[in-house]
Amino acid sequence: MNEPDPKIILDGHKLAWHKDRVDAWLRGERVAPITIDCALTRRCTYRCVYCYGQLQANDEKKMTKDVIFRFLDDAAQIGVKAISFVSDGESTCSPYLKDALLRGKKNGLDMALGTNGYLLKDDELEDLLPALTYLRFNMSAGERSRYAKIMGCREENFDKVCQTIRRCVEIKKRKNLQVTLGLQMVLLPDFADQIMPLAELGRELGVDYLVIKHCSDDEEGSLGVDYSKYFDLTSLLKKAEELSSGDYLVKAKWSKILSGGKRVYRHCYGPPFIIQLSGSGLVAPCGMLFNNKYKKYHIGNIAERSFKEIWQSERYWEVINEIASDRFDARTMCGALCLQHKVNEYLWELKTQGRVPESPSGDMPMHVNFI
Repeated sequence: MNEPDPKIILDGHKLAWHKDRVDAWLRGERVAPITIDCALTRRCTYRCVYCYGQLQANDEKKMTKDVIFRFLDDAAQIGVKAISFVSDGESTCSPYLKDALLRGKKNGLDMALGTNGYLLKDDELEDLLPALTYLRFNMSAGERSRYAKIMGCREENFDKVCQTIRRCVEIKKRKNLQVTLGLQMVLLPDFADQIMPLAELGRELGVDYLVIKHCSDDEEGSLGVDYSKYFDLTSLLKKAEELSSGDYLVKAKWSKILSGGKRVYRHCYGPPFIIQLSGSGLVAPCGMLFNNKYKKYHIGNIAERSFKEIWQSERYWEVINEIASDRFDARTMCGALCLQHKVNEYLWELKTQGRVPESPSGDMPMHVNFI
């Protein structure tokens, strides 16, 4: 069996390739985020049974084209390197998605999109794909009926999304594009029957990878995720990974799946490097803190104030410093295994052990600015 491309990092982080910004942070300097994870709306066409978005409700502002463009211009100006439209809403519901992707790309930002794919228009893919570093389809089942039940939609949606994925693969090959096309499965133990069908479907569709990840839950266990049951899926996940080949990678996020939902770090150091914005326009350290009950950690809203002004404000850094202090314990005060988890592990080790960041060895990984 040919080994898949090792430069795709799906279970880890890429902060080591940004040593200059880590060094500046360790010196106490105020650094711009490397990656911003955001959405253009809080709306969604699906009702996935595992959706964390239902736990992120907050006051929504109007994300107009002018607001979105100002944000993308600000991000490029202050030194942000990559924008991923993922976060707590389905950005294809925004009428400004195409314009936003093209504007970000024009500004020199690496752009990415995570989507269920249902509203992607096939006649716009020729324009969208060259602007993207990666396009990831959120697809947590490989069979029509189970897809509809798990993702809260009609069975016909499965057919449309598969058609769109095939179209993306065809365009990528014909135009020799560098965009990476992938599938993501949010795995709950009850979805075990869909691991192999989805792994096989990904190979048949011709995408570059399938990543299988855990389901995040909040500190109160609102979604009822039983992390202990993931251990029983080890052999099945390894069987799925055996479908990997030279041009297709199946990868489980083992470090989180087998973590038992536990974290070793107490302080949250990741948001200065990878911050999240809600589809409401809200700026907060991470998606785990979007909900109105966490207002003490809310920083501002890009519909009311430019992101550059928000980033330069004392409020921004007050919140960043608060969650990095002894007054905040990430193990008990926010949800498990968040977007910043791997970055937090790395920075916690640097801080607690007094280590100096070393320059990475080996080739630069793909998507290096999506840390």
